[in-house]
Amino acid sequence: MTILVTGATGSVGRLLVDELVEAGAPVRALTVNPAKAALPEQVEVAKGYLGKPETLPEALEGIETVYLAPLAAKVDDFVKLAKEAGVRRVVALSGSNADDPAENSSGVDYAIIEKAVREAEFDWTFLRPGAFMNNTLGWAETIKAERVVSEAYPESRMTPIDLADIAAVAAHVILTEGHVGKKHTLSGPTAISQREQVAAISAALGEEVVFQELTREEANKQWAAAGVPAEIAEWLLDGFAYFTENPDKPTGVVQELTGRPGVTYAEWAVANVEAFR
Repeated sequence: MTILVTGATGSVGRLLVDELVEAGAPVRALTVNPAKAALPEQVEVAKGYLGKPETLPEALEGIETVYLAPLAAKVDDFVKLAKEAGVRRVVALSGSNADDPAENSSGVDYAIIEKAVREAEFDWTFLRPGAFMNNTLGWAETIKAERVVSEAYPESRMTPIDLADIAAVAAHVILTEGHVGKKHTLSGPTAISQREQVAAISAALGEEVVFQELTREEANKQWAAAGVPAEIAEWLLDGFAYFTENPDKPTGVVQELTGRPGVTYAEWAVANVEAFR
């Protein structure tokens, strides 16, 4: 039975398409611009977007399983149309902060999505990654220009995950049984501080990158100058402060489900070194 991948050209969705194709699964990919999507030729392409519910009925026709990209604002429309189309199973990308989200955090949207999917009584599975390794691509500009990263809380220790590992877990969950009603909390294989992440990028480059520690006030000003809303900056800084005092621990779920260790941050840095060069 064909699997619908929403957000099929997004950061996780595109990688999931490749995972499913490699496994020989039939895939229908939902994308805004099929001509530019450059999807594998085996993939059935449907033009549309979760944010435009009128495009969904045709994409959902004949579909039993959907990978749902996160878009809280339109999840009620998706749920209604998916039920009408006869969708049975939904594997939704959520977040590790979905259970008790702080105000203004990403977890608020994840909680909305999970609630809507649960209450619609699909056979659901929620994938709950924490921080993404790709988040540190935000350092690329100052690393390229000055070989410097300026942040607060250098010893904040988290377990960031590679997007490819999220996609691998998503494919496994979609293609195997035993995951209905499960909330899989995903992490990278090791905990690593911000300072250690910068050191890994430095090693990948073969050049020194300096970590310049900021006070919280200085970090707030830096993020404000970059256009980050004050409430989002406060939430992010609260998170870094928390993980400084309470280092995160790997969940081990990626290895448990896929049978292989997840990508380490050092490996990710090598694979993405050109972004920082």
